[in-house]
Amino acid sequence: MRNPAPHIVSAFEDAMKRLKASIVQMAGAAETQIDEALACLAQRNPDLAKVIVASDARLDSFEHEIEANCMRMLVLRQPVADDLREVIAALKIAGNLERVGDHAANTARRAAAIAGYPESPATHTLPNLGRLVRQRLTTAVDAYVDGDVELALSVWRTDDEVDELYSSLCEGIMRSAEREPEMFTPNMHLLFIAKSLERIGDHATNIAEVVHFVSTGRPLLEERPKADHTQDTV
Repeated sequence: MRNPAPHIVSAFEDAMKRLKASIVQMAGAAETQIDEALACLAQRNPDLAKVIVASDARLDSFEHEIEANCMRMLVLRQPVADDLREVIAALKIAGNLERVGDHAANTARRAAAIAGYPESPATHTLPNLGRLVRQRLTTAVDAYVDGDVELALSVWRTDDEVDELYSSLCEGIMRSAEREPEMFTPNMHLLFIAKSLERIGDHATNIAEVVHFVSTGRPLLEERPKADHTQDTV
């Protein structure tokens, strides 16, 4: 079987570089969304929340553009084996990043909703969870850019760190709700914020799994490490 013409190979590689650059841009936008959502939580600023929710449309646009480019590559280039995995990986990662943006926007909305209530201890500890999942997302994207399987596995293997912090936060919020029934509404918002941040951590782990698949051609068959002891309270 003849090898593909050099110009065809080069065209695919150039298209793949552009696609990967779009993923990096989208990831940067998603990380900014997380940072701004955490700032909104700390500052209790409803105006900032509106900006964050409005900017979520940018991530949607990134996803649509990446999807269109992936479909074009599948139709025009008809990639196989490693090249096909690269295209599929871009699609999956874009989908996860779009969901990260949704969770960041939801965090901002709920942070705005509690702006008029007295501060709770959870408003000071939730940013710790936010910073942890943000760092994990950055690491997973770095692993994708560098094709670093071990770096991706380091994210996947420490998923239980997010679960442990999330569980501890939820237990503390529930205790506060029991002690202060009049604060039930803001505590429920805080629970949903914690869940949104925990889900961002899950999407980072999903991206790490995609990196492993695209690099090795094999899915991760081990059970994902989990340490979430909550009882589906949110």
